[in-house]
Amino acid sequence: MRKALTALLALTTASLIVPAADACTRILYQGESASFYVGRTMDWAEDTGTDLWAFPAGMKRDGGVGEGSIPWTSKYGSVISSFYNVGSVDGINEAGLAGNVLYLVESNYGDARASGKPLISVGAWMQYVLDNYATVQEAVDALSKEPFAIVAPVLPNGHAGAGHLSLADKTGDSAIFEYIGGKLNIHHSPKYTVMTNSPPFDQQLAISTYWDSVGGTNFLPGTSRAADRFARMSWMLNAVAPGLNESSATAEVMSLIRAISVPLGIQDPKSPNIASTRWRTAADLNAKRYFFDSVHAPSVFWVDLDKLDLKPGAPSLKLDLQGDPILSGEVSQAFKPAEPFKWLAP
Repeated sequence: MRKALTALLALTTASLIVPAADACTRILYQGESASFYVGRTMDWAEDTGTDLWAFPAGMKRDGGVGEGSIPWTSKYGSVISSFYNVGSVDGINEAGLAGNVLYLVESNYGDARASGKPLISVGAWMQYVLDNYATVQEAVDALSKEPFAIVAPVLPNGHAGAGHLSLADKTGDSAIFEYIGGKLNIHHSPKYTVMTNSPPFDQQLAISTYWDSVGGTNFLPGTSRAADRFARMSWMLNAVAPGLNESSATAEVMSLIRAISVPLGIQDPKSPNIASTRWRTAADLNAKRYFFDSVHAPSVFWVDLDKLDLKPGAPSLKLDLQGDPILSGEVSQAFKPAEPFKWLAP
C-alpha cells in the first residue's frame, strides 16, 4: 500500500511540474533464441532534418567544441540517424550496441568548463559511445568514471540541448544515462525496457509501479504526455507475445512504436510542447539491421550493416533523406560518400 501511495504521489507531482510531452519513446524487445530488438519514435515539433550516416571504424574524432575537446579514434563502425545534422541521436554499431537519445528537459550537465575534464558536445555523446564500446557493460564501466564533461549549446530551433541516453546490446542488457543537477545518474538493468522523456527515469519507474497496481486491462492513461506514454508502453510491451522469430519480432516492435506514436499535425493550445512523431526506427541487434520509418513515406526501408564497408580507411557515407524520398527494402547501396557533419557547438 505504501509503495502504491508513493508512486501515486510521484505521478501527481510529475503531472504538476513536468511540461507537456516533449517527445519520443524507446523500447527493448526480446525475440526468439535470446535475440533483441530496439524501437523508438522521434517526436518533434518540426522537421528534424534527419539523414542516415554510415561511419567507419578508424575515424579520428573529437568532442567538437573547440579547445579542450576530447579526442578519440572509432573502434567500431556504425549507422546513425542525425538530428539537424549537428548530432547523432539514434543508431547501432557493428558490435550490436544500439543507442538512443531522447529529449529530457530536466537535464543539467553542470559547468563543463569548470570541471577541468575534456569536453564533448551533447551532439557527439551517443556517437562517442557507439564508436568506443561493444556492450552496455563496457559503456557503463567507462562512462561511470566520467571521462568528459558535456557541453550542451542551444539547438538550431532554439530549444535547450537536453537529453538522456539509452543503450542496449545483443545480450539484452540495458542502461540509461541522465545528468540531473550536474550529476551523472546511471540506471543499469536488462529490466529497463521502456524509456520516454520527462520526468527523470527514477520517477518514471515510480509512475510505472502505480499503473502496474491499477492493471492495464482496467485503465491506462491516454494522453500524449511522456509519463502516460511510459505507462501505456510498459503495459503493451508486457502484453504482446514474446520470443517471436526475426521477421515477426521486427513487425512486433514496429507495431508497438506505431501504436505509441503521436499523430502528425496534432496540436493542443493548452499543451504547446506536444510533438508529432516524425520518424521511427527499429534495430535488430543480432542481425545488425537498422530499419527506418518516416511518417512522410509509404514504406519502411532498412540497412544491413554487414553490406556496408565500415573498415578503417573507408569513407563516411550519407543517405540523404531531405525532401522525403520514397525508399524501400535494403538501401546500403544508396549511401554516398560525404564529409561528416560537425557537432552542435556554441
